[in-house]
Amino acid sequence: MSDTITTRLENNVFYITMNRPDSLNAANEEMLVAMTQALTSAERDANVRCVVITGAGRGFCSGADLKSGIHGSLKEHLDRTFRPLVSRMRSIAKPVVTAVNGMAAGAGASIALAGDIRVFAESAVFVEAFIGIALIPDAGSTWFLPRLVGYNRAFDLMVNAEKVKSEDAYRMGLCERVYPDADFMARVTELAEKLATGPTTTIGLTKRALNKAMTVSFEEALEYEGQLQDIAGASADFKEGVQAFLEKRPAKFTGK
Repeated sequence: MSDTITTRLENNVFYITMNRPDSLNAANEEMLVAMTQALTSAERDANVRCVVITGAGRGFCSGADLKSGIHGSLKEHLDRTFRPLVSRMRSIAKPVVTAVNGMAAGAGASIALAGDIRVFAESAVFVEAFIGIALIPDAGSTWFLPRLVGYNRAFDLMVNAEKVKSEDAYRMGLCERVYPDADFMARVTELAEKLATGPTTTIGLTKRALNKAMTVSFEEALEYEGQLQDIAGASADFKEGVQAFLEKRPAKFTGK
């Protein structure tokens, strides 16, 4: 495993930490490939029922590492690095929490947006910094941001590159929770471990349904819901959930 990230599995939560703190976790090719590989391993591991992505030190991710250089065209670089990562984050059938502990800039902001639940520390800052080097937002930002905040606000954030503080990020809908710096990771862990005790298969199906619904008609979304509901209804967790409801006790889900 590359030393550009660290990973650990605890209480069914798989933590991926970007580990280049001296550069605010600027993303070089090695780190991005390692993150994608770690997510692939997590997807295959039945013991993993939630994923948390965060950064070491003061930053979440300051964007692409411009100092390391880019080999080939920009598109070729994206196709090798950021595209596989954010695609895997969206497709993995397990909840992904992006724990934004500090600066999330440029493509680092895109990684933050790709999470299923985005949690910001009070001191976190979000900025679409691409315009400063005359590039368009990439790594999924042009897809995520207007769906979260609307076209006009997304355009404003992208072309003016103004820094968004955590309280404003919450108000805009860029994150779902803001936690105090002092106990940020403890609160993230609490959230992740709660997700990890849920019906993992059904959470993955919910993710699939939402991803599909973002780009299809209402009738197509209804049809897909029905198909996925049949899959959820065949799960062991569905049977346990119904039994627990009838017995008036908390369900004990196994993720199967």
